[in-house]
Amino acid sequence: MNDDFLDVDNAVDMPDQADSALALDFLLTIKNAIRNYAIAITETTTSEVRAVLVKQMEQAMDLHEEVSNYMVRRDWLNPVDVQNQFAVDLKAADTAVKIAKMKLFQEDTSRLGLFATPND
Repeated sequence: MNDDFLDVDNAVDMPDQADSALALDFLLTIKNAIRNYAIAITETTTSEVRAVLVKQMEQAMDLHEEVSNYMVRRDWLNPVDVQNQFAVDLKAADTAVKIAKMKLFQEDTSRLGLFATPND
C-alpha cells in the first residue's frame, strides 16, 4: 500500500476486508445482545416476560451461530486455530495502520471557486 489513496492498488482486497469488518461488528453486537438478554432475564419478575426474553435470547444465539459459521467459512474467523486467527488479525491491524498513515486530504482546504459566491 502506498500513500496515494486514489491508486487502485490500494483497493485490492478492500471489499473483502470491509465485509469482514462489518461481519465482525455484527457478531460483536449479537454477543452484546445475548449478554443483555441474560441480564434482563435475571432482573425480570414475571414469568411471561422471562419467557419472551429467553426466546429472544435463543434466537440471538442461533443468529450468532449463523454469523460465526459464515465468518469461519470465509476464513475471517478462526476460533480453533489461534495461529491462523493471529495472522488474520495482524493483517487487519497492518492495513488499518497503513490507511491511517495515508494523506487523505489536501493541504489546501480552501473552498473558493467550488461554490457560487457573490462578487466582492
